Amino acid sequence: MLGYCTLGTNDLEASADFYEPIAQILGHGRVMETDRAVMWGSPGQGAMFCLIKPFDEKQATGGNGTMFGFAANTDEQVDQIYNHALANGGSDEGPPGARSEQFYGAYFRDPAGNKLVAFHFRGEPPQ
Repeated sequence: MLGYCTLGTNDLEASADFYEPIAQILGHGRVMETDRAVMWGSPGQGAMFCLIKPFDEKQATGGNGTMFGFAANTDEQVDQIYNHALANGGSDEGPPGARSEQFYGAYFRDPAGNKLVAFHFRGEPPQ
């Protein structure tokens, strides 16, 4: 259903440096880059992820209750993303672990305060 999502940033270069390793862990690369935005993904493989400077040129802020999830293929990828986030200016919002029999996730905020989750559905994802 989703084609892409965006997170606002006040420092495009620093934010791109934070997210580049996450994209690499998940096997994705940059698909677009402008002076206002950087987008990662693999065309035809689900929603892409984009950092963008707000069009109105006002301060970008993390939305309360807003969260994006990075779908991982393994629990180990979830752990790698979480460890990268905390080692590079992110903060903990819930350490890696099973939240149910099928769902393994780790919650964190990026250095700008945006909340994210890296998750792995064990077995078949819900339909």
